[in-house]
Amino acid sequence: MMTTLYKSDFALTDGEFIKDRALAVQNDRIVTVGPYSELSARYPDAHVVDWTGYAVIPGTINAHNHSFQSLLRGIATDEPFLVWRDQALYKYTPALDPDTLYAGALLAFGEMLQYGVTTVTDFFYVHGNGTENDEAIMKAADDLGIRFIMARTMYDWEGAPIAYRETVTDAVSRTRSLARRFSAHPRITIHPAPHSPHAASSEMIQAGHRLAKELDTPFHIHVAEEMFEVNDILRGYGVRPIHYLDQLGVLDESMIAIHLVWLEQSEIDLLGARKASLAYCPSSNMFLADGVTKIPELMRAGVRIALGTDGGCSNNRTSVFEEMRMTSLLQKVHRLDATAIRASDTLAMGTEVSAEILRLQTGKLAPSYAADFVAIDLSDLSLQPCSRDLLPSHVVYSMQPTAIKRVVVAGKEVMKDGVLLTVPQARIRKLVASAQDRFAHI
Repeated sequence: MMTTLYKSDFALTDGEFIKDRALAVQNDRIVTVGPYSELSARYPDAHVVDWTGYAVIPGTINAHNHSFQSLLRGIATDEPFLVWRDQALYKYTPALDPDTLYAGALLAFGEMLQYGVTTVTDFFYVHGNGTENDEAIMKAADDLGIRFIMARTMYDWEGAPIAYRETVTDAVSRTRSLARRFSAHPRITIHPAPHSPHAASSEMIQAGHRLAKELDTPFHIHVAEEMFEVNDILRGYGVRPIHYLDQLGVLDESMIAIHLVWLEQSEIDLLGARKASLAYCPSSNMFLADGVTKIPELMRAGVRIALGTDGGCSNNRTSVFEEMRMTSLLQKVHRLDATAIRASDTLAMGTEVSAEILRLQTGKLAPSYAADFVAIDLSDLSLQPCSRDLLPSHVVYSMQPTAIKRVVVAGKEVMKDGVLLTVPQARIRKLVASAQDRFAHI
C-alpha cells in the first residue's frame, strides 16, 4: 500500500503545535504522526510531500450551512429577519432548479475549501417535490472533493414556498432512500433534519427523530433563533421550545440544535441533561440581529458546541476560522468578560468537537482519522510574530485566508495556493453567472 509522508515544521496535536511532525497517510486515512526522521525510516519507500515552512492543522468543519444561499449573497442585506427571509429566500426560490442549485453549491463549497473547510453540513430544504435537487447538491460536493453531510430538511409548514414542503410520509421515504443509496460513499452522509418547531409539525419532528435512530445518525433542527419563534411555541403549546421538544420525546444525544439564541436557564440545564448539541453560527446571528447565544452557560451545562457559517446571504462569508474568532469576541464583549471563552475552546469547536457531534472520524491529526488537513504558511504576515506558543491564538484571532496554502480531503489535495484542483474556478464563475441571468427577471 502506497504511503505518503507530509513533512512539516509543526502539527497541531491535542491543542498544541508540536515541532517537526510528519503525517503518514495511506489511502484516505492518517496511519501515524511523529518525527519525520522516525517515519521516513519506517516507510522508506513513501512518497514525501515537503511542507517545510508550513504548519499542519486539522481541516475545519462547517456544521451548518445552506449552500444555495451563496447565490443570493448581497440580496436583502441590512433588513429585519422576516423581510430578509421574504425578499431573499422566498422571492428567489421559484428560480432554483438542479442546475442553479449545483452552481450555488459549487460556489459555497469551493469557497469553503479555499478557507480550509474540509467537511460541510448542508441543511438543505429546496427539494422541489423529489430528490433531484438534493442530488445536484451532492454532486457538487463530490465533484469538488469536500466531505459532505446533507442534513435533509423535513418541512411541512404551509406558509413556506411549495418547493420546501413535503408530507411526513414523503419526507421520511425520500430521506431514507437517499441515505441508503449513499451509505457506501466514502465522503457523503445523509442526516434527517426537521426544519424547526415553527416550520415542522410535531409529527414531522418525531418522524425525523425516529428516522435518525433508524439510520443511526444525529438529526438537525433550528431552535429559538428569533424571539417570535419562542412566542409562537408558547402560544401554541404553553411551554418554551426546549421543553416542547422534550415533551415530544426527541430531546436526546441525537439532537443537533442550530442557534439556540433565546433560552432560559431551565432549557440550558435540560439540554445538558439530555446530552444534546449545538451548531452555533455567531456571524449569522449578528448579521440578522438575532441575539447572542449563551455559550459559556451551555458549555457549563455540558452541551457540546460545533460551529457553522449558516447561509451565504445571512453571513456572506464561509470561513470556520472566522466563526472561531467571532464566537470568542462576541461572547467577550456581550458579557464584558475577556475570560468568557478562550481560543483553545473555539479552535476545538471548529474541528474535533464538531466531528464528534457529527459522528465523523475527522477533526484531529491522529492515527485512524481521516486525512483531512490544512497547511498554513508560517511566513504569512498574519501569523507574525510566529512561535510555537503563539500559533494557537494566531489561528483563531489573527490568521487571514492568505496563510491557507494547501487543503487535503480524504488524502487528496484539493486546493493549492488558493486554486481549486478539482473544479476550475472559471467554471464555477461561469455557472454562477448563468444562475444570476435566471434571476434577472425576478
